[in-house]
Amino acid sequence: MSETPRVDGRINLDAPRWQQNTFTNRARHFFAVTDPRNVFLSASQLENAKGLLQLYRAGKEPAGTSDEDIFRAKNMYESAFHPETGEKMNILGRMSFQVPGNMTICGMMLTFYKTTPAILFWQWVNQSFNAIVNYTNRSGNSDIPQSLLLKSYFAATTCAVGVAVGLNKATSRLPPLVGRLVPFTAVAVANSVNIPMMRQSELFNGIDVLDSEGNVVGQSQAAARSAIVQVTASRIIMATPGMALTPVIMNTLDTKTSLLKGGRAWLAAPIQVGIIGFILTFATPLACAIFEQKSSIGVRSLEQPIHDKLREMGSDTKYLYFNKGL
Repeated sequence: MSETPRVDGRINLDAPRWQQNTFTNRARHFFAVTDPRNVFLSASQLENAKGLLQLYRAGKEPAGTSDEDIFRAKNMYESAFHPETGEKMNILGRMSFQVPGNMTICGMMLTFYKTTPAILFWQWVNQSFNAIVNYTNRSGNSDIPQSLLLKSYFAATTCAVGVAVGLNKATSRLPPLVGRLVPFTAVAVANSVNIPMMRQSELFNGIDVLDSEGNVVGQSQAAARSAIVQVTASRIIMATPGMALTPVIMNTLDTKTSLLKGGRAWLAAPIQVGIIGFILTFATPLACAIFEQKSSIGVRSLEQPIHDKLREMGSDTKYLYFNKGL
């Protein structure tokens, strides 16, 4: 696993530790980014990590500071501070909270899926959590308008609840396993609505596309569409193992064993939360790693103004690059 090249022999604090051109390296990066242990870091630990990085950037780190000390501080800092604004993020919106947050919410959605009030409540909780994550991880350069955030929130919640309630009624006479899969379908549909709506300004105005040297060539709507498709696919793939396999496991426990019978029915919730938590520990970073953060797109797929700009620059490059987001 090759590390990112150093700058004058020193660690490049502005790039991931590992080069992101292979799935393995991207997965290793996201395992560090989504490490749920970082949720438990104290305010003083985070400030100390921030301070050490500031000293290192200035070339004034304490004597005896090792590379591992810097990489650990970098991991701690990136788990809690916004990459563009440098502000400390809401703990519920941090990537390190994705596993504990989603395992709890998804576990509850899969446990309480039979009654309309329970569906309404847990789908609302899930979309509220998604809204916090989207707002916390918004671009520091182009703030998401509150009106857009609210529209996305209400649209996704309405879709999720509508699909869940509708399918729950439609599957009421089908085998129990089918009903257990309803929450997953609702989550997938909500993600397909939430993310495009949250980023609709990108669809209208385009996102920056850059050459291999990092120079902005222009804004492309085609690149924005590609970015949104990739992020939506990643989110759905991330949810699939936990929300599709867990119902199968629970249905087996319910029909083939006596574990959940009688006075032990209460075990269903903690068992499902535990199973989903274990799966998400791996599914979250692996799904994030499917697509490169710095994605490429063929120049042929881009708009005419991009072609015109490249001609002005005297460039014959075949591919440009864009940040797909998370």
